Amino acid sequence: MSAFDLLISDCDGVIVDSEILSKRVLFEALCAYAPAARLGPLLEDTFGLTVPTIVRLVEQTFDLSIPETFDEDVRRQSEAYVAEAVEPVPGAREALLGIDMPLAVASNSRRHNVEASLARAGLTERVAGNIFSADMVVSPKPAPDVYLLAAERMGVAPARCLVVEDSPTGVRAALGAGMRVIGFTGASHIPPGHAKTLLDLGVVAVIEHMDRLQETVTRLRG
Repeated sequence: MSAFDLLISDCDGVIVDSEILSKRVLFEALCAYAPAARLGPLLEDTFGLTVPTIVRLVEQTFDLSIPETFDEDVRRQSEAYVAEAVEPVPGAREALLGIDMPLAVASNSRRHNVEASLARAGLTERVAGNIFSADMVVSPKPAPDVYLLAAERMGVAPARCLVVEDSPTGVRAALGAGMRVIGFTGASHIPPGHAKTLLDLGVVAVIEHMDRLQETVTRLRG
């Protein structure tokens, strides 16, 4: 018997290379409040943090106040930019099409953005509407809610779900849901040494290229 019945993939940074675009929008927006030369180094260490957390860090660092509307404004700008410019992660479509397991997507983005990204990646039919997004749960990642919702709706016990994630935030969410996780480090926003970070958190494997996903899933399924 296989060890897993369901594959769940994150979207941003796993299926589409969107995190680098979102980071660019955030940086440019924050430059209206703080000097770019100091913002750059500060943001280097914020991978996986939510925008509100980053905003609080900037406010504390530069002793300033950023309007409450900032988060929603940046989200709107980022969504528009990603929808227009995002590219699929190389090999993601082929890898996910080649794995003989039901597939769901669990994302901290909103559903309409996930749908747009999946269309860009050519994976709409493969996912077949099995999308679970931040606007469907009370608490987004790193809370386990979106992963637990995916397991519940798909009728699969969390322990029999295998997840593909790129960020510490997402890894913590999946592990908190009682799932096992493959870490992915091949997107353009990934910092040096990130594989060790994910392994230290408890992922069962790390892959740098999507062409390694299918063999890794096969090995873990037993």
